[in-house]
Amino acid sequence: MITRQRPAAWAIALLAALTAGLVTAGPAAADDSDEPAQPSPKVELVLDVSGSMRARDIDGKSRMAAAKQAFNEVLDATPDEVALGIRTLGANYRGDDRKTGCKDTELLYPVEQLDKAGRTDAKTAVATLAPTGWTPIGPTLLKAADDLTKNDDAERSRRIVLISDGEDTCQPLDPCVVARDISAKGIHLTIDTLGLVPDAKTRDQLSCIAEATGGTYTSIRHTDELSGRVKQLVDRAADPVVTPVEAKGATECTAAPELKSGLYTDREKFAEHRYYRVDVPAGKELRASVSVAADRAVNQDYGVLLRAETPGGREIVRGQESGDGRTDVISTGLRYPTPEADDDEEEGTAESVCLRVSNSFSAGAAVKTSPGLPVELAVDLVDTSDEASDVAFFGLGHGWWLLGLLVLVGFLAGLVWGWVSRWRFAVWRTN
Repeated sequence: MITRQRPAAWAIALLAALTAGLVTAGPAAADDSDEPAQPSPKVELVLDVSGSMRARDIDGKSRMAAAKQAFNEVLDATPDEVALGIRTLGANYRGDDRKTGCKDTELLYPVEQLDKAGRTDAKTAVATLAPTGWTPIGPTLLKAADDLTKNDDAERSRRIVLISDGEDTCQPLDPCVVARDISAKGIHLTIDTLGLVPDAKTRDQLSCIAEATGGTYTSIRHTDELSGRVKQLVDRAADPVVTPVEAKGATECTAAPELKSGLYTDREKFAEHRYYRVDVPAGKELRASVSVAADRAVNQDYGVLLRAETPGGREIVRGQESGDGRTDVISTGLRYPTPEADDDEEEGTAESVCLRVSNSFSAGAAVKTSPGLPVELAVDLVDTSDEASDVAFFGLGHGWWLLGLLVLVGFLAGLVWGWVSRWRFAVWRTN
């Protein structure tokens, strides 16, 4: 049986199921005094203090003044459970030496949970800033990632919020490549970027940085937009999320890692196949979806294929989707229900299903293909539906009603044509 599903719907359904599972498990964990506390999320605000921040084009004041006002509001509103720090770029060196200017990044306030005194100290540190020099975005992202992970092996949410008004001036250390390298480390670090009155080149670079780590890009032209968006991102870090588990796919089914219900992350080379294995108990339905992020410029006409196969390589069911060259995420999904066990001997048995993730991405000669493209795979095992319609019609997606409509229209058209034919024949006989 071959099906093609709407990927967004399945991705939402799977993530909703996973989230529901976490919510259900929450009270039990709270009652268990031995359960370790969830590590507090970490956020580092990275502020561009280069000379261009003097421009007075945000609500009649300078970009630097708007950023300071936004930081004061954000520091007051930061949740107690969030560990927050501040790093600057281009804040100290005023000279023309590129090598020195590209090292100009400083941890203005360490990453820690804020009490009343800490909020005051952070505001005081921000108040001393003045637009100064270069824009070393790439080197600063490396330092910020180190701030959030140094001497910390806990599985926690980590987020960098980068606020800048211009392109990186320290090439060839491309900040997009730096962001991809950070993402490939599997440290659960997301970079969100905000562009202050950005031009096209700045917008493209900041968008690329965000997309490489699954973050967001926002264009800012007003002070309230800046403070509101930074608050939103800091609050988002405090929200419970399903953290993907790293799973390294294999080149063949026999060596594939075994996956349970959950959310997994991996990296896949251009035009590569990767295998994962799921044991599906009798009477359960496998639901899987995969997303592959085109986090860099790619050639037009690409696709992603998710196949469920037997260990011998026979296809069971598939989902596929194609794209047209946008820098975006492409997703697809599938469902595979297994029959109930016929007798007691088959109770507890499971069918081994191999999930093969394939992509047909390609890129120009100037585009770096390492690390591979980000892959996110969601797996869920649910009870098989008792309703025959749910199994019979899922291969048609939402197109079964169209098929029924076509049958009805054909039936009515046949009746009308038959009546017209009889009328014409009667008229012919009369004449």
